[in-house]
Amino acid sequence: MNNDVKESIVASRDIPQLEVDKSLFSKRSLVFAAIASLTYLLLSVILIGFKTDQLVLIALFNVMYFSSHVTRKFITGFSIFIVFWIIFDYMKAFPNYKYNTVHIESLYNAEKTLFGIHLNGILVTPNEYWLSNHKPFLDVITGFAYLCWVPVPLIFAGILFFRNRKHFFYFSLTFLLVNIIGFIGYYIYPAAPPWYVQLRGFEFIASTPGNTAGLARFDSFFHVSIFHGLYSKSSNVFAAMPSLHSAYPVIVLYYGLKYKAGYWNIFFALLTATIWFSAVYNSHHYVLDIIMGVICAIAGIFLFRFLADKTAIGRKWMKRLVEVTT
Repeated sequence: MNNDVKESIVASRDIPQLEVDKSLFSKRSLVFAAIASLTYLLLSVILIGFKTDQLVLIALFNVMYFSSHVTRKFITGFSIFIVFWIIFDYMKAFPNYKYNTVHIESLYNAEKTLFGIHLNGILVTPNEYWLSNHKPFLDVITGFAYLCWVPVPLIFAGILFFRNRKHFFYFSLTFLLVNIIGFIGYYIYPAAPPWYVQLRGFEFIASTPGNTAGLARFDSFFHVSIFHGLYSKSSNVFAAMPSLHSAYPVIVLYYGLKYKAGYWNIFFALLTATIWFSAVYNSHHYVLDIIMGVICAIAGIFLFRFLADKTAIGRKWMKRLVEVTT
């Protein structure tokens, strides 16, 4: 085979690849990315003010969107989680306590009535019991568990994305729906967390900042400020009911069992129970908040399954989403 023929073959192989690479930067793609980025930045500045986090999110999206077709499909699928984060962040602009009465004393008394524990002859809430009986090893265990409440669902979603796109969308869209149900709950029933009562009593003080509560002991044990940094960005301290911390691991466990994750389900089950305990132990949620979080998760799971499996439009959109990212 002469050199001209070889060069022709090589060139013919390269042309499709070049065309594919160019398609990443098509006019349509560039316009979409620019409009999405600028719209998000402008809305953010108007609603909650400028933060460097917004530029990081925009940069991450654009880098992945234009790096390769694989990363584009990945960030397109994971846009579901970006939407969740944006909605959560924008809640700062619409504090739920402006729309309904914040429940402080009534929720505290209900918790004590239903789940109260006698401590030195006095009936206290489970939060107050553990506040007086906390242990260093429990501080560490519950702190690590609480750090998993978002990373574990994201990692699980990432694994599903590369293994089965349909399973990925079932999980991620259920995750988004459960959050929306939970956010609606925040506005219907604004509620103060247990640590608020411990620090402020039953008086409503709108300007109260987020607080690490018992998780401060984890930061202190390891000489870090992980939870301090996280809770300083809290969208609303009066959003304890339902506990989405308790809802997330339920979603992971459900889909882990459904998609036969094997021994990982043991880990998911243990993590679920530990996060529930951690929420109470560290005074971030009442038992009632956790129960409502679990109900929220179950409702979201079965509502989404109905919409995706039993309705024509749901089946159509699920098929379309899989096609777009495959």
